[in-house]
Amino acid sequence: MGSKGDSFDNAMAEALNSNYKGELIDRRSWSGLIEVMAKTSEWVGWYNHSRLHSSIGHQPPREVHNEVVTAPFLRATAA
Repeated sequence: MGSKGDSFDNAMAEALNSNYKGELIDRRSWSGLIEVMAKTSEWVGWYNHSRLHSSIGHQPPREVHNEVVTAPFLRATAA
């Protein structure tokens, strides 16, 4: 399909593209490119910050990030 090194040969990129199309693009009709771009921006924000990820215990990435960032500080103050 694609040449070496492009996203078509990357399984993770293909999975993300599939999610994007299945969860956003294919579910409705669009009035134009501006609407698609705006909704895509919202979807990416949700996908990266709010969506529950099974690989991190069904928690949103933002919560896990905050736990990781504050954990060294909490350990240092408890000692």
